[in-house]
Amino acid sequence: MNQSTTRPGITDSVKEKDGSGDEVTALARGLTVLRRVAAADAPLSNRELTELTGIPKPTVSRITATLVSAGFLFRLPDSERFVLTSSVLELSNGFLRNFDIRARSRPFLIELAERTSLSVHLAVRDRLDMVVIDAIKPRSAVLVSRLDVGSRMDLSRTAVGRAYLAALADSDRQNLLTGLQAATGDDWGNISARLDAALRETTAQGFAIATGEWHEGLNAIAAGFIGPSGERYAVNCGGSAHQCPRDWLVSRAAPALLDTIDRIVHEIGGTPGRRLDA
Repeated sequence: MNQSTTRPGITDSVKEKDGSGDEVTALARGLTVLRRVAAADAPLSNRELTELTGIPKPTVSRITATLVSAGFLFRLPDSERFVLTSSVLELSNGFLRNFDIRARSRPFLIELAERTSLSVHLAVRDRLDMVVIDAIKPRSAVLVSRLDVGSRMDLSRTAVGRAYLAALADSDRQNLLTGLQAATGDDWGNISARLDAALRETTAQGFAIATGEWHEGLNAIAAGFIGPSGERYAVNCGGSAHQCPRDWLVSRAAPALLDTIDRIVHEIGGTPGRRLDA
């Protein structure tokens, strides 16, 4: 993910605790540093990590030294910059190995990709982004999405983010929108107006759609669902604008997508997100 798309402040900065809470500040700061290194397009130095996280430089230096010692960061030779190690990949692979819904939904996602000739993604939320946990590329497509497992998508400007928001309970949605507003700042007025209209449309038709809003020339459709334990997911189906114009997405892709959601929730014992407000 492009480093400029990350949102400092509300989600990443870690303030000093007074000791009365349950949070271990040093651990929270260490995870913040790992997230920043993971999100960057190039290796980062202690100075850059200080600027990105708001954590004092002496503390950042101690954190990176500890993470190097623990095997989660590697300091490049003849450099003051750090990159992730394979130990982080082992953690993510462990998460995916135990992600049963991912495995159980995959056959239906593959069928959806082949029915529509579009790239299909299963995503969950991480802070103020949607994160791809499975990506299916159709065999019949000439152009496919470059999004892969671990890729991040904007929560407010993508179909998958809007589908996720629409699948939330009202109070949870409002809390998340409050976080988005704080992170967005002065741009929130324009973003909020488009997002409100998109969420009304999503609730009314049962799926979200976004045409060229996140990246020019890319269109997508998405729908959310609820897992058996109440966790929320969203399935995204999209491609180039000339391959899947809006009318085609609504008339052809939407029925296939909603059918896929129905089959997934029947398999896992969940609930289609579009039925929350029914």
